[in-house]
Amino acid sequence: MKNETWDEYCSRGIFWLVLISLIFTPLAFAGTGPWEFLVVQALTIGVMALWAVRLWVSPKPQFLLPPVVWPIMAFVVYAIGRYLTADVEYTARLEFIQVLVFAFLFLAILNNLYHQDMAQTITYVLIFLAMATASYAVAQYLKHSTLVWNVYSVEVGRGSGTFMSADHFCAFLEMILPLVLAFLLVGRIKPETRVMLGYSFLVILAGVTVTFSRAGWAATVVGLLVVLLILIGHRNHRTTAALSLAVLVGGGTVFVTHYLTQSLTYLQRITTAKGGVNLDIFVRSKLWLAGWHMWLDHLWWGVGPGLYDTRFHEYRPQSEQLQAGWAHCDYLNLLTDWGIVGGLMVLAGMTVILAGVIRTWRRVRRSETDFGNSLSNRFAFFLGALGGLAALAVHCLVDFNLHVPADALVATTLLALLSSNLRFATESYWHNLRVPLKCVGTLVLAAGMGYLGWQEYRLGHQAYWLARAGRQPIYTVARAEVLQNAFAYEPKNALNTYNIGECYRATGFIDTTNSQPLLDTAMQWYQHSQSLNPHLDLVYLREGNTLDYLERNDEAAPYYDQADAHDPNGAYTAANIGWHYMQARNYTAARIWLERSANLQPLNNAIVDKCMPVVERELTVNAGGL
Repeated sequence: MKNETWDEYCSRGIFWLVLISLIFTPLAFAGTGPWEFLVVQALTIGVMALWAVRLWVSPKPQFLLPPVVWPIMAFVVYAIGRYLTADVEYTARLEFIQVLVFAFLFLAILNNLYHQDMAQTITYVLIFLAMATASYAVAQYLKHSTLVWNVYSVEVGRGSGTFMSADHFCAFLEMILPLVLAFLLVGRIKPETRVMLGYSFLVILAGVTVTFSRAGWAATVVGLLVVLLILIGHRNHRTTAALSLAVLVGGGTVFVTHYLTQSLTYLQRITTAKGGVNLDIFVRSKLWLAGWHMWLDHLWWGVGPGLYDTRFHEYRPQSEQLQAGWAHCDYLNLLTDWGIVGGLMVLAGMTVILAGVIRTWRRVRRSETDFGNSLSNRFAFFLGALGGLAALAVHCLVDFNLHVPADALVATTLLALLSSNLRFATESYWHNLRVPLKCVGTLVLAAGMGYLGWQEYRLGHQAYWLARAGRQPIYTVARAEVLQNAFAYEPKNALNTYNIGECYRATGFIDTTNSQPLLDTAMQWYQHSQSLNPHLDLVYLREGNTLDYLERNDEAAPYYDQADAHDPNGAYTAANIGWHYMQARNYTAARIWLERSANLQPLNNAIVDKCMPVVERELTVNAGGL
């Protein structure tokens, strides 16, 4: 009896920690900041600790091992190997940590939260959370506000709720909306609950609308159609589903025709897409092209975990001068980062999931010949989760939702709970854990907790000192000294060492009485940054800038060559090379590079605007002298 009590405590503890993660992450800017994800990571460590205890206090410890677990475990092992062989350790480690967190959460949810009451509570919490954040998004849109809590976002004329991106917020809502519809139509719930769900459906649908995410709208339609078309094929729900589909199509048509088309944002995003060049599609196509070439050059293993953005400058098209971030297609990003090997593992996992859905279909659906009204919360969740994951799968074609922790966490939870339904199809996936297996499980969990805990300590201190540094005057020795505290905890962050070098370089350019030691220190930090991330073209530019300032132009030239090799179509790189030749008094070469930079970026090109008149004047003087 005592062990049963402790087992229940551990089970409930895991449930609450997962629930807190699901509530916290969407509300905390989608968990995209370092502090926000550290909280998710800490909660995951807590889940793992309780699971390890539960292995020993449970009267009959079991492990649910459906086929989907094997591709996930294989991918984690592969991720370890790719992380250890990546040429930018810090960036690869951050990606690897996310893989570990979501893999452990998937297994923990699969094996501890499969009870129907837990799945139902998680569903209702997600629905309420989606309704609340959708209401916030509608208020943002109506007030023309770009505030997300107390931070300004770049989403003008769109509702992004508690996310910084309206597209990613739409992905969050589109996963939950099919759940609402499924419980509304086939859930065994009280009438007042059904009324509340109907209201929630309308509010969340309004939230999806004000995001003005075209891919999100299409994905939402797919998710709802999955639910309705399956129900139309179910004799007991055919009429209700067909009527619901007719109402949604008719109501949506009237709303779009008479109201939505009057919106300025709609005219900008939809009309432009039909009748002119659409900026989003144009930019995305360039990112896809760069990712495609990147993958072809690293076909089997990819460039490394999370390194698409790091390597983007080497593949950027001439028309794209912004930083990419991600490929804006999760499937392409998977191939560029992990290669064919990683892609095949994910494809195997998706195939196994689909096979599991087909196998459990007859078990979770109430029989057509049953007496009663054929309502079932189990069937409602199964149907809604399937629709939500289908919607996300469509949206991921043109966005990087799986790299947004809030979206990834909801998807992980729905997938784990959906996969747990396989226990209804067969008992063969349950494995009793005897002492040897409990020891293995405990060691794996302990290793995971130890690693994630150590990373929590290092990354947490780095985040603290980086926040402190942000309050110091920019490009000063005082900021560099604070940044060095962050470096002490996280010495593998190339961007941090680069910023320390920037502080010393900028100070050395200003303080002419003490410039030599300051610039020597800057060069040391730049060289360290270069060793940590050999693809960071800015480091080579700054090393060249520093040597040019010291009038060592010949020594500076190879660094500019390296910068050009790592960013051959970069307007900023070309402008700096033009500046270098101007310092070396090779004005003909300077003009060639400055003109190239101007062609790549005609507007807002400060270096070209400042240097080109000087170069033209010197060329004119030299021509007159001849």
